[in-house]
Formats: sequence, structure tokens, C-alpha cells
Amino acid sequence: MKKILIILAILLIIAIILFKVMKVQNIVLKQIYPTTYSEYVEKYADQYNVDPLLVYSIIKAESNFNPDVNSNSGAIGLMQIMQNTAAEIAKDANIKFNNKDDLYNPEINIEIGIAYFSSLKQKYNGNEELALIAYNAGFGNVDKWIAEGTIKPDGSDLENVPFKETNSYVRKILRDYSIYKELYK
Repeated sequence: MKKILIILAILLIIAIILFKVMKVQNIVLKQIYPTTYSEYVEKYADQYNVDPLLVYSIIKAESNFNPDVNSNSGAIGLMQIMQNTAAEIAKDANIKFNNKDDLYNPEINIEIGIAYFSSLKQKYNGNEELALIAYNAGFGNVDKWIAEGTIKPDGSDLENVPFKETNSYVRKILRDYSIYKELYK
């Protein structure tokens, strides 16, 4: 009986240690995978029917939550939007947008970015993988790759995306998206 109590005590201690380690791990992971700007992400993700956890994954990949970042190609802000794309999307979605400086505003950038991703998702019949490919490489390239048979119309062959950067980009977002879903479910 004494041996059983000792074994149970050891198992209880192991369980407590594992629980604390897992809790610390989740705290650390939530620092690496934050939900910064949640007031805007949640609002516009709901409005445009996009999973907010996917939006956080896009923001993490695009800017790592830095609203002041600029790319070499001229993309601006949290969701790395090009000025011309922003103007088109803002006009189509009736979003107030004056000039490129507006893209440094987290709320405007997030709304335009989500509206843009949502439009790509609609264009590709709800296919998030194709929408992600188009978000990075442009829908003209995606349409061309589908027409040429380079990638399948269902986006199931991501490994065939000809742009190495886009291929890595989509894989990173999908990986981060699965981590976000696990952390914030």
C-alpha cells in the first residue's frame, strides 16, 4: 500500500510539473504568436468573413506586427499593402483612404488587407491557399499558373508554385495558422 501511495505521489508531482511546463510554453508561444491589434483584426475579419487567426498569421509573416515596415517593392504597414492595391480595394469596399500614409495606420491597413484577402478568397471560390498565393504573387500570376497547369485550381499542389518566395511564404503562413489555431482555440 505504501509503494502505491509513493507511486501515486510521484505521478502527481510529474503531472504538476508537466502542467506548469506546458503553461509556461503556452505563455512563451503567445509572445511569439501574438494577437496584437485584436480590436481591428476581430472587427474586420468578422465583417469580411475571414478567420482572424489566419489574419494574425498573415500579419506575422508580412510585418511581424510592425506597422511602420516597408518592403523593397513598396508594400507598406502591417499587412504589406501596395498603394495602388490599397486605392483599388478602398474604392471597391468603400473604405476611407487618402494616400499611402494611411497605410501606416493599423486600423486602415488591417481593414484594407482583410478586404483584399477576402476578395481574393471570393475570386478563388473560398480557397484560402490560392488566396494566399495571390496575396503574395498577385492574382494575375495565379490565374496564369492555373491556366498553364502549373498549379491546380484547388491549390493542393503548393510545391509547384514557381516563385520560391511565394512558396515559402504560403507554407510559413499555413504553419503559423495551425499554431495560432492550437494556441487560441
